[in-house]
Amino acid sequence: MSGAREGGWRKRILLFLISQCVTLFGSTLVQMAMVWYVTLATASGAWVGAFSVVSYLPQFLVSFAAGAWADRYSRKALILGADLGIAAVTLGMIFAMPFLEGAPQMLWALLVLAALRSIGTGIQTPAVNAVIPTLVPEGQRMRFNGIHATLQSIVQFAAPAAAGAVLTFSSLRTTLWLDVLTAAIGVGIAALIPIARTKRSEAAGSVLREMKAGMAYALSDREIRKILAVYGLSVFFCVPGGYLAGLFVGRFFGNTYGNLAAVELVGFAGMTLGGILLGAWGGFKDKKRTLALGCLAFGVAGVLMGISSDFRIYLALMALYGVALTTIQTTATTLLQEKARPAMLGRVFGLLSALYAGFLPAGMAIFGPMADRISLRWLMIASGLAAVLQTGWIGRGRAFRKPREAIAPMRLPKRVRGENAGSPGPRRPARRGR
Repeated sequence: MSGAREGGWRKRILLFLISQCVTLFGSTLVQMAMVWYVTLATASGAWVGAFSVVSYLPQFLVSFAAGAWADRYSRKALILGADLGIAAVTLGMIFAMPFLEGAPQMLWALLVLAALRSIGTGIQTPAVNAVIPTLVPEGQRMRFNGIHATLQSIVQFAAPAAAGAVLTFSSLRTTLWLDVLTAAIGVGIAALIPIARTKRSEAAGSVLREMKAGMAYALSDREIRKILAVYGLSVFFCVPGGYLAGLFVGRFFGNTYGNLAAVELVGFAGMTLGGILLGAWGGFKDKKRTLALGCLAFGVAGVLMGISSDFRIYLALMALYGVALTTIQTTATTLLQEKARPAMLGRVFGLLSALYAGFLPAGMAIFGPMADRISLRWLMIASGLAAVLQTGWIGRGRAFRKPREAIAPMRLPKRVRGENAGSPGPRRPARRGR
């Protein structure tokens, strides 16, 4: 590959990742602001729980169809359309706010807004994950997935702080305006990036038929099935050690703002460090070893956090926990990019998105009530041991085989818009999947 061509693809993927992080910042900003607004306005667990449900359930429900759309239609159009749609409903909320009388009307309006934004996220996520393999050569995907994970961790760390500052010195309406602004910037950047369309390998059918075909393909392929299972179970098992970390710290190390802030900071720092590590290292040549190592570190850290009695040791283990979780998710994404057939990328990542949107609230619904009856220490130890058992399951069998087809990400036609480019090559497929 010539220097000019190499520089070209690097510029395209970096611009694409930047555009996604800009829009992610605005989305996370609004998400945190709405949850905090509801918490302070109602002090009601029912309302906070309702917002949690509408933030994930619509995404879960639409992800299957969105994956089929990502294989049928222009992925670039889906990404930009979802961002513009989310910005449009947010803008509508901004103009409607002066006419909403009293807290009940405002709360119901925010609930509808959260549901509509979740639908947009569900449509966009499979398309984003399916686009990246068309922009990055196969040997570089682990590194750029690591860079992507790093940028996402930084954004998700900065956005809550920004939301707190905006709500302190301004209002919820201002945070909504910031989301519209970041969407405009992100869409403007992404619109300038040429993105190839993968040629369909089967005749067009109904969306429902394509959804069924994608599900059958993912479940019939032993390796894809295993990768998806590892990813989903990791999301589920991270609930006690990750999402209930604040509750754990409050019960065993002191319920102070300093302790809670330290846990959040260290957790995000670990996830950022994991992305940097994979971006620089690229993982083992046999990615199954990288995935197994991530699961082992994830499980061991969870067990040790459960038995730790020293807060400083707990924080160090939380950092390792974040590194391991990023390793699992990034490696699973890269393996899917390299293993799945190009014509099935959107559907495979639609399923991946559905697993995240389904397993996370399921874990909260199961482990949350259990934490009031069983010590969180035991729940963390049990989930950590389950993750360690996954390591042995991953290690069984041969290394993941090389795919039979590949996307040719660097061969973009001069007239990119409206053309089917990057048709599958003779050797390997690429797949991948926020």
